[in-house]
Parts: sequence; structure tokens; C-alpha cells
Amino acid sequence: MPTPSKQVQSTIHLADQRRTQTRIQICIPKNLHEEPVISRLVSHYSVTVNIAAAQMDENLSGDSCFILELRGTKSQIDSALTYLDELDIEILHQSTPEEDGW
Repeated sequence: MPTPSKQVQSTIHLADQRRTQTRIQICIPKNLHEEPVISRLVSHYSVTVNIAAAQMDENLSGDSCFILELRGTKSQIDSALTYLDELDIEILHQSTPEEDGW
């Protein structure tokens, strides 16, 4: 079986490094309010986070819901989404490339 050429391999590598963005909607449960969830997306996964909208009740007794715009490479964003999944934070909606316009 022929091996892929160096040109194909470098094209794949460049595609992984191209910056992109996605918009997600999440609700952070009350039991994670003391955890720096959004801060870790930036510090541990090197994504840029823009909080486009937030909804929290007055006394923070329930879930806190956010619409976040995540910007970074595909692998950075994938790692950040895996982190949210490991915390059992459900992604209620994730934009498609067509919605993002990138």
C-alpha cells in the first residue's frame, strides 16, 4: 500500500492549525459554580472565549446558562469540548460552520 506523500501530510497539519470558531450553548450546574470552568477553557486549552450571553438567577441557586463563542484551532476547540463533556456539562447547541461564517 502506498504511503501518503509529504505534501498531503503537511496539508493535513496546516488544516489542523488554521484558526476557527464555534458558538455553543451550555448550562453549568449549581454543583460546578465554584469551579473556574470558563477560565480553564482559556488557560488549559488556549481557546479565546467570548461570553455572548449569560442567564443566571439572582441568588445563583440554579444552573447558569451561557452562549459562548470559542476561537482557536480545531484541535484546541475539540479538547475544550471534551473537557466540558468530562465535567458532564451538556452542550445544548453547537453552531455549524455555515452558521459561523468561517
